[in-house]
Amino acid sequence: MQVSVGGGPYALAAGSDGALWVTLVHGGAIARVTVDGDVETFDAGERPSIIAAGPDGALWFTRSGDDRIGRITTAGEQSEFALAEGSAPFGITAGPDGALWFTATDRVGRITVGGEIAEFALPPGSFPAMITTGPDGALWFTLNQAHAIGRIDVRGALTIRDVPTRGSGPVGIAATHDALWFTEVLAGRIGRIADEAPIQELALDDPESKPHAIIAAQSDGVWVSLWGADQIAHISDEGEIATLDLPPGSEPHGMAIGSDGALWVALEAGSVIRITS
Repeated sequence: MQVSVGGGPYALAAGSDGALWVTLVHGGAIARVTVDGDVETFDAGERPSIIAAGPDGALWFTRSGDDRIGRITTAGEQSEFALAEGSAPFGITAGPDGALWFTATDRVGRITVGGEIAEFALPPGSFPAMITTGPDGALWFTLNQAHAIGRIDVRGALTIRDVPTRGSGPVGIAATHDALWFTEVLAGRIGRIADEAPIQELALDDPESKPHAIIAAQSDGVWVSLWGADQIAHISDEGEIATLDLPPGSEPHGMAIGSDGALWVALEAGSVIRITS
């Protein structure tokens, strides 16, 4: 099933109401899409980017165009929390401590469901992108311009690990039961971190496929959106790769597993698509 929503669908998250909530990065809106394909939209500031389900049952999202963190309930009620000018928040995820953690210009931030914000400095120019909670209970994030992966615990202790391939441009990151997986958009590779072992890298068949977002699959491995190839890839825990072609010009980005157990993908060209195994 493919559902037209317009506005540049970029990221999506499964809500506590059973619907998918989608950022429309070009339209300045959030769309609510039911598993039956019904659509409702809500104005949502400038360039809503990444969205995550919060521990309070609401959806939290970054507004990279006007330096805010947004919150929308499943009833459509919104609130916003201002950051410093130029923050350009991007990634966001629910943390293990009952707060939301986000990335912004040269920093990682933490916001409680009550709106209290703390920030932790990163190396200048490192360009933090997406963020996730790892199997170790820490927050892990990609540093796109530093070609590195960062880890910060809930107390703010920071470590950074270099990606073996220089100039790889890591973007998406996701946790499975025992590892962190990330995309290298400029190198056409997928990285994997397990405990203290060296970072593993898997080269995709098409080095120009531009792997972007990544999420844990329903049972084994991960799903990856291949923005440059108009494909979705499944990579098993053993490194086996299978791809699914999408319509030309789809521009796949964010993904989520819906309440129906299917994979939902945001296509920046203007729709979301539902994929069943």
